[in-house]
Amino acid sequence: MTLVKFLPSYQRIQQALQWWSSRQSIKLFLEAEKIRDDLLQEAFTIRRNLDVLTTDNLNLSSNKTQEYLRQIDNFHNSLVQLSNRLFPESLQDSFPLAIECLIEPWLEINPHLYFHLDLPVYWRHEQASNSLIVLSTLEELLTITLPHILTQITICISLKQQKNMGQLNVQISYPDITTFVCHTSLPELDYLCDTFQFLTSGRCFYRTSHHKVVWYLFW
Repeated sequence: MTLVKFLPSYQRIQQALQWWSSRQSIKLFLEAEKIRDDLLQEAFTIRRNLDVLTTDNLNLSSNKTQEYLRQIDNFHNSLVQLSNRLFPESLQDSFPLAIECLIEPWLEINPHLYFHLDLPVYWRHEQASNSLIVLSTLEELLTITLPHILTQITICISLKQQKNMGQLNVQISYPDITTFVCHTSLPELDYLCDTFQFLTSGRCFYRTSHHKVVWYLFW
């Protein structure tokens, strides 16, 4: 009887972890494609331009020099962004800062989204691997629950410590009931909660009110 009761829970966790693994694989695939399509092409262009420098005996105009410098700067910035996507530089020193860095691209690409962050200046010391799970969960939560339509949506993110536990709250206010229902009743959200709880030994749940949903993550 105990084994029969355990099987549904095991299958649910298995499905959640398979979903998480698939999402991470897709992210790695997209990063690899970006490297091939952007960074490697940029590196090839810079290399060709360096060949031109040697054949032209450095007889370059000021505009040409500035163009090469711009390409090198873009290449450097792309590598910085790539490294931060794979493992944020601030993650080991400041988890709140890592959250801010995660939100920055959302602000640049989605001007219709309004983010309000309530983050402490100092945060407890914890393993970077654990912080990365929480950060990845936040990123997945935003990806799943925020619509792509150009409508005003408010997202409030707060981080605080409750005794010996970390607590991350994410409140999303939707403009209408249709958008609210479409983005709060997805099976992927159950997978995300189960995966977070399994990997962190923490808790994950949400509460709804009118057009608003609040996610609670404890670890």
